[in-house]
Amino acid sequence: MSKVNSSGTNGSGQEAPSAEYLEFEDNKLLPELYGEHDKHLVQIEKALGISLVNRGNQLAVSGPQDAIEVAVSALESLYRRIESGQPIEKADVTAAIRMIDEPKNLFGEQETMIRTPKKQLVARTPTQAHYINGMTHNDLSFGLGPAGTGKTYIAVCKAVSMLMAGKVDKIILSRPAVEAGENLGFLPGDMKEKVDPYMRPIYDALYDTLPGDQVNRKIEMGIIEIAPLAFMRGRTLKHSFVLLDEGQNATPVQMKMFLTRLGEGSRMVITGDLSQVDLPRGQKSGLRDAVETLQGIKGISFTRFSEEDVVRHPLVSKIVKAYDNRLRIDHPPQED
Repeated sequence: MSKVNSSGTNGSGQEAPSAEYLEFEDNKLLPELYGEHDKHLVQIEKALGISLVNRGNQLAVSGPQDAIEVAVSALESLYRRIESGQPIEKADVTAAIRMIDEPKNLFGEQETMIRTPKKQLVARTPTQAHYINGMTHNDLSFGLGPAGTGKTYIAVCKAVSMLMAGKVDKIILSRPAVEAGENLGFLPGDMKEKVDPYMRPIYDALYDTLPGDQVNRKIEMGIIEIAPLAFMRGRTLKHSFVLLDEGQNATPVQMKMFLTRLGEGSRMVITGDLSQVDLPRGQKSGLRDAVETLQGIKGISFTRFSEEDVVRHPLVSKIVKAYDNRLRIDHPPQED
Protein backbone atom coordinates (compact mmCIF):
# COMPACT_ATOMS: atom_id res chain seq x y z
CA MET A 1 0.00 0.00 0.00
CA SER A 2 1.37 3.42 -0.91
CA LYS A 3 0.22 7.00 -0.35
CA VAL A 4 0.58 10.24 -2.30
CA ASN A 5 -0.36 13.58 -0.74
CA SER A 6 -1.53 16.67 -2.58
CA SER A 7 -3.07 19.96 -1.55
CA GLY A 8 -3.69 23.35 -3.07
CA THR A 9 -5.14 26.79 -2.50
CA ASN A 10 -8.49 28.15 -3.49
CA GLY A 11 -9.08 31.38 -5.35
CA SER A 12 -8.87 33.52 -2.21
CA GLY A 13 -5.43 32.22 -1.36
CA GLN A 14 -6.71 30.03 1.48
CA GLU A 15 -5.64 26.43 1.68
CA ALA A 16 -8.10 24.13 -0.09
CA PRO A 17 -9.15 20.78 1.36
CA SER A 18 -6.28 18.28 1.26
CA ALA A 19 -6.32 15.10 -0.73
CA GLU A 20 -4.50 11.83 -0.33
CA TYR A 21 -4.39 8.81 -2.61
CA LEU A 22 -4.15 5.24 -1.41
CA GLU A 23 -2.97 2.44 -3.69
CA PHE A 24 -3.65 -1.16 -2.65
CA GLU A 25 -1.45 -4.02 -3.77
CA ASP A 26 -4.12 -6.71 -4.05
CA ASN A 27 -7.18 -5.68 -6.06
CA LYS A 28 -8.96 -8.89 -5.08
CA LEU A 29 -9.32 -7.63 -1.50
CA LEU A 30 -10.92 -4.32 -2.45
CA PRO A 31 -14.52 -5.51 -2.89
CA GLU A 32 -14.52 -6.65 0.74
CA LEU A 33 -12.72 -3.51 1.89
CA TYR A 34 -15.17 -1.22 0.12
CA GLY A 35 -18.23 -3.34 0.89
CA GLU A 36 -21.22 -4.12 -1.27
CA HIS A 37 -22.16 -0.98 -3.22
CA ASP A 38 -19.23 0.74 -1.44
CA LYS A 39 -21.19 0.68 1.83
CA HIS A 40 -18.05 0.72 3.98
CA LEU A 41 -16.71 3.76 2.15
CA VAL A 42 -20.03 5.53 2.58
CA GLN A 43 -19.94 4.72 6.28
CA ILE A 44 -16.49 6.28 6.64
CA GLU A 45 -17.52 9.34 4.61
CA LYS A 46 -20.53 9.99 6.85
CA ALA A 47 -18.58 9.42 10.05
CA LEU A 48 -15.69 11.74 9.17
CA GLY A 49 -17.16 14.25 6.74
CA ILE A 50 -14.78 13.39 3.92
CA SER A 51 -15.01 12.22 0.31
CA LEU A 52 -13.79 8.81 -0.89
CA VAL A 53 -13.58 8.16 -4.63
CA ASN A 54 -12.70 4.71 -5.94
CA ARG A 55 -10.49 4.67 -9.07
CA GLY A 56 -9.38 1.11 -9.77
CA ASN A 57 -6.87 0.09 -7.14
CA GLN A 58 -6.49 3.73 -6.08
CA LEU A 59 -8.69 5.49 -3.54
CA ALA A 60 -8.84 9.28 -3.39
CA VAL A 61 -9.42 10.66 0.13
CA SER A 62 -10.25 14.37 0.37
CA GLY A 63 -11.46 16.68 3.09
CA PRO A 64 -10.06 18.27 6.27
CA GLN A 65 -6.53 17.06 6.92
CA ASP A 66 -7.20 15.66 10.40
CA ALA A 67 -10.19 13.68 9.10
CA ILE A 68 -8.11 12.38 6.18
CA GLU A 69 -5.50 11.06 8.60
CA VAL A 70 -8.13 9.18 10.57
CA ALA A 71 -9.71 7.76 7.40
CA VAL A 72 -6.37 6.62 5.97
CA SER A 73 -5.37 4.92 9.22
CA ALA A 74 -8.77 3.24 9.49
CA LEU A 75 -8.61 2.00 5.89
CA GLU A 76 -5.09 0.68 6.40
CA SER A 77 -6.24 -1.16 9.53
CA LEU A 78 -9.23 -2.68 7.73
CA TYR A 79 -7.06 -3.71 4.75
CA ARG A 80 -4.65 -5.51 7.11
CA ARG A 81 -7.61 -7.23 8.72
CA ILE A 82 -8.77 -8.57 5.35
CA GLU A 83 -5.20 -9.61 4.48
CA SER A 84 -5.16 -11.76 7.64
CA GLY A 85 -8.32 -13.54 6.48
CA GLN A 86 -10.82 -11.82 8.77
CA PRO A 87 -14.14 -10.52 7.43
CA ILE A 88 -15.29 -6.89 7.63
CA GLU A 89 -18.64 -5.88 9.06
CA LYS A 90 -20.23 -2.51 9.82
CA ALA A 91 -19.14 -2.73 13.45
CA ASP A 92 -15.53 -3.36 12.37
CA VAL A 93 -15.53 -0.15 10.31
CA THR A 94 -16.87 1.80 13.29
CA ALA A 95 -14.25 0.17 15.51
CA ALA A 96 -11.41 1.03 13.13
CA ILE A 97 -12.41 4.71 13.19
CA ARG A 98 -12.81 4.75 16.98
CA MET A 99 -9.43 3.16 17.63
CA ILE A 100 -7.41 5.73 15.67
CA ASP A 101 -7.73 8.40 18.35
CA GLU A 102 -7.17 5.96 21.19
CA PRO A 103 -5.12 7.66 23.92
CA LYS A 104 -1.97 6.07 25.28
CA ASN A 105 -2.56 4.65 28.73
CA LEU A 106 -0.50 3.36 31.62
CA PHE A 107 0.44 0.27 29.67
CA GLY A 108 2.14 2.11 26.79
CA GLU A 109 1.60 0.22 23.55
CA GLN A 110 -1.97 -1.04 23.46
CA GLU A 111 -2.78 -4.71 23.14
CA THR A 112 -5.93 -4.85 21.06
CA MET A 113 -6.27 -8.51 20.04
CA ILE A 114 -7.04 -11.79 21.78
CA ARG A 115 -6.44 -15.06 19.90
CA THR A 116 -8.58 -18.12 20.62
CA PRO A 117 -8.81 -21.43 18.72
CA LYS A 118 -11.98 -20.37 16.88
CA LYS A 119 -11.50 -16.64 16.37
CA GLN A 120 -9.38 -13.53 16.80
CA LEU A 121 -11.10 -10.90 18.91
CA VAL A 122 -10.04 -7.32 18.15
CA ALA A 123 -10.92 -4.44 20.48
CA ARG A 124 -13.63 -2.32 18.90
CA THR A 125 -13.31 0.69 21.21
CA PRO A 126 -10.46 2.30 23.19
CA THR A 127 -12.23 1.21 26.38
CA GLN A 128 -12.16 -2.42 25.24
CA ALA A 129 -8.43 -2.07 24.53
CA HIS A 130 -7.92 -0.68 28.06
CA TYR A 131 -9.91 -3.61 29.45
CA ILE A 132 -7.77 -6.16 27.58
CA ASN A 133 -4.61 -4.49 28.82
CA GLY A 134 -5.97 -4.39 32.36
CA MET A 135 -6.47 -8.17 32.31
CA THR A 136 -3.02 -8.68 30.82
CA HIS A 137 -1.09 -6.57 33.33
CA ASN A 138 -3.06 -6.98 36.56
CA ASP A 139 -4.02 -9.94 38.73
CA LEU A 140 -7.42 -8.37 39.48
CA SER A 141 -9.54 -6.42 36.98
CA PHE A 142 -13.01 -4.90 37.09
CA GLY A 143 -15.15 -4.32 33.98
CA LEU A 144 -18.02 -1.95 34.78
CA GLY A 145 -20.76 -0.73 32.47
CA PRO A 146 -23.93 -1.40 30.51
CA ALA A 147 -25.00 -4.44 28.54
CA GLY A 148 -23.59 -4.88 25.06
CA THR A 149 -20.10 -3.52 25.75
CA GLY A 150 -18.38 -6.93 25.66
CA LYS A 151 -17.42 -7.14 29.33
CA THR A 152 -18.19 -10.83 29.79
CA TYR A 153 -17.39 -11.95 26.25
CA ILE A 154 -13.93 -10.37 26.22
CA ALA A 155 -13.12 -11.80 29.65
CA VAL A 156 -14.08 -15.33 28.53
CA CYS A 157 -11.95 -14.89 25.39
CA LYS A 158 -9.02 -13.79 27.54
CA ALA A 159 -9.53 -16.79 29.82
CA VAL A 160 -9.53 -19.22 26.88
CA SER A 161 -6.48 -17.51 25.37
CA MET A 162 -4.50 -17.80 28.62
CA LEU A 163 -5.57 -21.43 29.10
CA MET A 164 -4.51 -22.46 25.59
CA ALA A 165 -1.19 -20.61 26.02
CA GLY A 166 -0.48 -22.53 29.22
CA LYS A 167 -0.53 -19.40 31.38
CA VAL A 168 -3.24 -20.86 33.62
CA ASP A 169 -4.27 -24.45 34.31
CA LYS A 170 -7.97 -23.89 34.78
CA ILE A 171 -10.86 -21.55 34.01
CA ILE A 172 -13.43 -20.88 36.75
CA LEU A 173 -16.56 -18.99 35.68
CA SER A 174 -19.15 -17.90 38.19
CA ARG A 175 -22.34 -15.85 38.60
CA PRO A 176 -24.62 -15.06 41.53
CA ALA A 177 -27.82 -17.10 41.10
CA VAL A 178 -29.93 -14.24 42.41
CA GLU A 179 -33.20 -15.39 40.88
CA ALA A 180 -32.94 -18.64 42.83
CA GLY A 181 -31.79 -16.87 45.97
CA GLU A 182 -28.64 -19.06 45.83
CA ASN A 183 -30.94 -21.81 47.20
CA LEU A 184 -30.62 -24.11 44.22
CA GLY A 185 -31.73 -27.21 46.13
CA PHE A 186 -35.40 -26.38 45.60
CA LEU A 187 -35.06 -26.40 41.83
CA PRO A 188 -35.74 -29.61 39.83
CA GLY A 189 -32.97 -31.62 38.17
CA ASP A 190 -29.32 -32.33 38.95
CA MET A 191 -26.85 -29.57 39.79
CA LYS A 192 -25.90 -28.90 36.14
CA GLU A 193 -29.57 -28.53 35.17
CA LYS A 194 -30.14 -26.17 38.09
CA VAL A 195 -27.14 -23.98 37.30
CA ASP A 196 -27.23 -23.87 33.48
CA PRO A 197 -30.01 -21.26 33.07
CA TYR A 198 -27.96 -18.69 35.02
CA MET A 199 -24.74 -19.51 33.18
CA ARG A 200 -26.08 -19.46 29.58
CA PRO A 201 -24.23 -16.26 28.52
CA ILE A 202 -20.96 -17.77 29.74
CA TYR A 203 -21.59 -21.02 27.83
CA ASP A 204 -22.37 -19.01 24.69
CA ALA A 205 -19.03 -17.20 24.92
CA LEU A 206 -17.14 -20.45 25.51
CA TYR A 207 -18.68 -22.18 22.48
CA ASP A 208 -17.84 -19.11 20.39
CA THR A 209 -14.14 -19.33 21.26
CA LEU A 210 -13.54 -23.09 21.53
CA PRO A 211 -14.83 -26.04 19.45
CA GLY A 212 -17.86 -27.55 21.17
CA ASP A 213 -16.24 -30.94 21.78
CA GLN A 214 -13.31 -29.23 23.51
CA VAL A 215 -15.62 -27.20 25.74
CA ASN A 216 -17.53 -30.33 26.77
CA ARG A 217 -14.37 -32.35 27.34
CA LYS A 218 -12.70 -29.62 29.41
CA ILE A 219 -15.83 -29.22 31.53
CA GLU A 220 -15.94 -33.00 32.13
CA MET A 221 -12.24 -32.98 33.09
CA GLY A 222 -12.71 -30.01 35.43
CA ILE A 223 -10.37 -27.78 33.41
CA ILE A 224 -13.32 -25.45 32.84
CA GLU A 225 -15.57 -25.05 35.86
CA ILE A 226 -18.87 -23.19 35.77
CA ALA A 227 -20.54 -22.72 39.13
CA PRO A 228 -22.73 -20.29 41.09
CA LEU A 229 -21.03 -17.86 43.44
CA ALA A 230 -22.08 -19.74 46.60
CA PHE A 231 -19.90 -22.68 45.53
CA MET A 232 -16.71 -20.60 45.81
CA ARG A 233 -16.79 -20.41 49.61
CA GLY A 234 -13.84 -21.99 51.41
CA ARG A 235 -11.71 -22.49 48.31
CA THR A 236 -8.32 -21.11 47.24
CA LEU A 237 -8.20 -20.70 43.46
CA LYS A 238 -4.61 -21.25 42.25
CA HIS A 239 -3.19 -21.04 38.71
CA SER A 240 -6.64 -20.23 37.36
CA PHE A 241 -8.44 -17.57 35.36
CA VAL A 242 -11.41 -16.70 37.56
CA LEU A 243 -14.37 -14.67 36.29
CA LEU A 244 -17.31 -13.42 38.35
CA ASP A 245 -20.00 -12.17 35.97
CA GLU A 246 -22.99 -10.02 37.02
CA GLY A 247 -21.02 -8.96 40.09
CA GLN A 248 -23.54 -6.24 40.90
CA ASN A 249 -25.82 -8.99 42.21
CA ALA A 250 -23.35 -10.19 44.84
CA THR A 251 -23.71 -8.88 48.37
CA PRO A 252 -20.71 -7.18 50.04
CA VAL A 253 -20.11 -10.33 52.12
CA GLN A 254 -20.20 -12.54 49.02
CA MET A 255 -17.92 -10.19 47.08
CA LYS A 256 -15.32 -10.13 49.86
CA MET A 257 -15.50 -13.92 50.06
CA PHE A 258 -14.96 -14.23 46.31
CA LEU A 259 -12.11 -11.70 46.10
CA THR A 260 -10.22 -13.44 48.89
CA ARG A 261 -10.30 -16.75 46.94
CA LEU A 262 -7.54 -15.37 44.67
CA GLY A 263 -4.57 -17.72 44.86
CA GLU A 264 -1.04 -18.02 43.51
CA GLY A 265 -0.65 -17.70 39.75
CA SER A 266 -4.28 -16.72 39.20
CA ARG A 267 -5.98 -13.91 37.32
CA MET A 268 -9.39 -12.65 38.49
CA VAL A 269 -11.94 -10.52 36.62
CA ILE A 270 -15.18 -9.07 38.02
CA THR A 271 -17.81 -7.72 35.63
CA GLY A 272 -21.10 -5.99 36.26
CA ASP A 273 -23.52 -3.16 35.60
CA LEU A 274 -24.28 -1.04 38.64
CA SER A 275 -27.49 0.23 37.02
CA GLN A 276 -28.92 -3.33 36.88
CA VAL A 277 -28.82 -4.50 40.51
CA ASP A 278 -31.36 -7.29 41.21
CA LEU A 279 -30.73 -7.53 44.96
CA PRO A 280 -33.58 -6.84 47.40
CA ARG A 281 -34.34 -3.15 47.88
CA GLY A 282 -32.04 -1.61 50.45
CA GLN A 283 -29.30 -4.23 49.99
CA LYS A 284 -26.03 -2.64 48.85
CA SER A 285 -24.34 -4.16 45.83
CA GLY A 286 -21.11 -5.97 46.60
CA LEU A 287 -19.69 -4.68 43.32
CA ARG A 288 -20.32 -1.07 44.28
CA ASP A 289 -18.84 -1.73 47.73
CA ALA A 290 -15.73 -3.32 46.20
CA VAL A 291 -15.18 -0.46 43.75
CA GLU A 292 -15.43 2.08 46.57
CA THR A 293 -13.15 0.05 48.84
CA LEU A 294 -10.41 -1.00 46.40
CA GLN A 295 -9.84 2.21 44.41
CA GLY A 296 -6.18 3.18 44.28
CA ILE A 297 -4.71 -0.22 45.15
CA LYS A 298 -1.78 -1.09 42.88
CA GLY A 299 -2.32 -4.23 40.82
CA ILE A 300 -6.07 -3.70 40.40
CA SER A 301 -7.45 -2.39 37.10
CA PHE A 302 -10.80 -0.62 36.72
CA THR A 303 -12.34 -0.24 33.25
CA ARG A 304 -15.54 1.79 32.98
CA PHE A 305 -17.62 1.29 29.85
CA SER A 306 -20.33 3.70 28.68
CA GLU A 307 -23.09 3.66 26.08
CA GLU A 308 -20.44 4.79 23.57
CA ASP A 309 -18.81 1.36 23.93
CA VAL A 310 -21.93 -0.68 23.09
CA VAL A 311 -21.06 -2.96 20.17
CA ARG A 312 -24.39 -4.75 19.68
CA HIS A 313 -27.15 -3.41 17.45
CA PRO A 314 -26.88 0.41 17.16
CA LEU A 315 -30.27 0.71 18.88
CA VAL A 316 -28.82 -0.82 22.06
CA SER A 317 -26.57 2.20 22.57
CA LYS A 318 -29.55 4.54 22.14
CA ILE A 319 -31.63 2.45 24.55
CA VAL A 320 -28.90 2.55 27.20
CA LYS A 321 -28.51 6.31 26.79
CA ALA A 322 -32.29 6.85 27.03
CA TYR A 323 -32.51 4.87 30.27
CA ASP A 324 -29.49 6.72 31.71
CA ASN A 325 -31.14 10.05 30.89
CA ARG A 326 -34.40 8.90 32.50
CA LEU A 327 -32.51 7.82 35.62
CA ARG A 328 -30.84 11.23 35.91
CA ILE A 329 -34.23 12.97 35.61
CA ASP A 330 -35.97 10.69 38.14
CA HIS A 331 -33.05 10.65 40.56
CA PRO A 332 -31.06 13.89 40.22
CA PRO A 333 -27.77 14.09 42.20
CA GLN A 334 -28.24 15.39 45.71
CA GLU A 335 -26.60 18.68 46.62
CA ASP A 336 -24.44 18.83 49.74
